[in-house]
Amino acid sequence: MYYTEEQIEKVRSGSDIVQIIGRYVNLKRSGSGYVGLCPFHSEKTPSFSVNPARQMYKCFGCGVAGSVITFVMEYENYTFPEAMQFLAEQAGIELPKTELTPEQKRQKNLRSTLVQINAKAAAYYYAKLKSPGGKQGYDYFKNRGLSDETIMHFGLGYSGQGGRELYGYLKNQGYSDRELSETGLFKIDEHGAYDKFWNRVMFPIMDINNRVIGFGGRVMGDAKPKYLNSPETILFNKSKNLFGLNYAKLGKRKNIILCEGYMDVIALHQAGFTNAVASLGTAFTSEQAVILKRYTDEVLLTYDSDAAGIKAALRAIPMLRDAGINARVIHMDPYKDPDEFIKALGNEEFEKRINDAQNAFLFEIEVLRKNYDITDPEQKTKFDHEMARKLLVFEDKVQRDNYIETLSAKYSIKKEDLRGLVIKNANMASSRTKKTFSQSDGYQKNGRKPKEKGIEYSYKLLLSWLVDSPELFGKVSDIVGREDFEEEPYKKAAELLYEQFENGEVIPARIVNHFEEADEQKEIADIFQTTFKVNMNSDEKERALNELVFKIKEYSIDKKLKNLTDITKLQSLMIEKNKIQNRDKMHISLKDG
Repeated sequence: MYYTEEQIEKVRSGSDIVQIIGRYVNLKRSGSGYVGLCPFHSEKTPSFSVNPARQMYKCFGCGVAGSVITFVMEYENYTFPEAMQFLAEQAGIELPKTELTPEQKRQKNLRSTLVQINAKAAAYYYAKLKSPGGKQGYDYFKNRGLSDETIMHFGLGYSGQGGRELYGYLKNQGYSDRELSETGLFKIDEHGAYDKFWNRVMFPIMDINNRVIGFGGRVMGDAKPKYLNSPETILFNKSKNLFGLNYAKLGKRKNIILCEGYMDVIALHQAGFTNAVASLGTAFTSEQAVILKRYTDEVLLTYDSDAAGIKAALRAIPMLRDAGINARVIHMDPYKDPDEFIKALGNEEFEKRINDAQNAFLFEIEVLRKNYDITDPEQKTKFDHEMARKLLVFEDKVQRDNYIETLSAKYSIKKEDLRGLVIKNANMASSRTKKTFSQSDGYQKNGRKPKEKGIEYSYKLLLSWLVDSPELFGKVSDIVGREDFEEEPYKKAAELLYEQFENGEVIPARIVNHFEEADEQKEIADIFQTTFKVNMNSDEKERALNELVFKIKEYSIDKKLKNLTDITKLQSLMIEKNKIQNRDKMHISLKDG
């Protein structure tokens, strides 16, 4: 779907960014704007800022930025047209549909084409499973105890024995090799085209909006790899999706069960535990923890009870904690996973295990304790110190004291002694942190990444400065024109901003509308949210502004000279070069505005 600039601006200006984002983030007023905890990364101190004057947001922790349209695209995983429709409905705006030209369709519809191809691939795999040629795969699912209703609900399938079956089917549907290669379902080279999945039962992976974005496949037999997943594509990001979340988010339970594999999720859903999800063939990520925080405050871990499962749980627990999620661990012994447990003991027993799920931090300490022989005084001392170090994760004193009381009783150490060890380790950690940051040129004292440097940062500062102080545009533009922004996307942003100044209406959020991809929107929005982080007096500001203008102008002239192909322009460029050497003549004063 194609929207005109006027339609996009109507939706953007008709959507109050504070009101829209406030539905997802607890915003609090701070000066002329609002702040809150960023919904796109884990943080405990608010660094997510919403600027109602500019109608844009920015997180100074992870760097995300954009307009209200960008936010909806990122948070809801919507395409640009979907975000437009969503916001238009919220604002009561009717959007007339504008048909794309054939060229625009080729340029803009690759994403929707891949969604169509994936949907047809999923339907093909399902049909294949139900055909005589899919008996091996169908028998596998039935032997695992799945009903026909569950198989249909999850769209499970079979890829067939041949290596070109799906490719041939989709080619007959009219898709090109370029489009098919973008799905990640095929290997296409000079030797021909081949299906990546064959002789495997198939698990369609859906995003939060029930669109098939990828696949997981389990091989029939002993071939390797046992499980194969779609590669990353423009639709499929393993770190930002969870298997089963499209169904789990609709469940009536307040918590979410986090499993290790697809079959565990499916078995739990069939048993009535429709709040189960799993990571996508890789280790659980902090991005997935942030996503889960949107839907729940409590996650129940059901990783396998073997050593690998315990290791995976220990890795996931800190990520969930950092995302502000309370985690508990479901113990399934003597069985390995939820699938085996439910088959052996049934739904009611699993419900009891849910109710008895262990506090995740106490689980971490219990696993840690197994590394020490606490009947040995030396080993017990090491364990106590390690336990004290683990307690440093709790910044809240009351919460930490409650854990100290519980652990001191369970592991035979006086509360005062354990509290003393915690304080000692906190002081040691603090001194190590200061030393690390002070000795590292790569980080500032707060541990964040170093400030951006180079011409790009100068572009950002000047453009953002002009938005804050539009009265300077005349003076600045006399020296630095739109043609002096040499690098994209700053060149396009400067061109659009200068045009707004010349038309007498400066709305930087409107500039973001010219870019449909979320990553581009974030980059453009970030340009207009860049500021000096230190307080400066008027003289310091004046020097800083002139330094920016000089740096950008000098860079522009030097680059034009370097890439010069028309000798007739050499003289004018040299005149410009000589002119900027006399900086007094190009000085901008802030005294008179």
